[in-house]
Amino acid sequence: MPPEPSSHTLDASRQVIRTTPLAYLACAFLLFAVTFPIFGNPAAFGWLILAPIVAAYAVARVRTVVTPEKITTRSMFRSDSIDWDDVTGFRFAERKPARAVLTDGTERVLPMVTFGRAPQLAAASGGRITDPYEAAVSAWREDEAAEEAAAAETDADENAATTGETTVDAEPAASRTPSRGDDPRE
Repeated sequence: MPPEPSSHTLDASRQVIRTTPLAYLACAFLLFAVTFPIFGNPAAFGWLILAPIVAAYAVARVRTVVTPEKITTRSMFRSDSIDWDDVTGFRFAERKPARAVLTDGTERVLPMVTFGRAPQLAAASGGRITDPYEAAVSAWREDEAAEEAAAAETDADENAATTGETTVDAEPAASRTPSRGDDPRE
């Protein structure tokens, strides 16, 4: 019997795809790095203090939330919501965020979503999307089962063909080298 869900149990029907919180550490390093030019010449480099602030804002804001009802995207300055009925598919480009292809032919960027996040999309889509990794694994298992069945059938055919025949040692006993347990005097 599965355990009772608690307040700490993940809700598989809602997936938040965002930058890892470890990125705040990079923002802290950036703040540390810009302090040297700022303290050296505040009039010329004072504006550099904005870089870690903007980076931290981006880490906190940019995300894609996937639920069984809709997809909500948040970029730096705008939010957008897409109903699943409007989505016809997804386009994954190499090293770029995924795009949702809509029924009217337009595309919407899904921030932080890559092909590696497809299982999360599938989990929260309510069955609208299949997990490509799981599909590949199940296809591989089916191929393996088919190959094993074919090998077993081939072995059964060979065994049926050799039934009743005696196996003859092709190497005469005199030419064999003695093994560790053999007595060479015999």
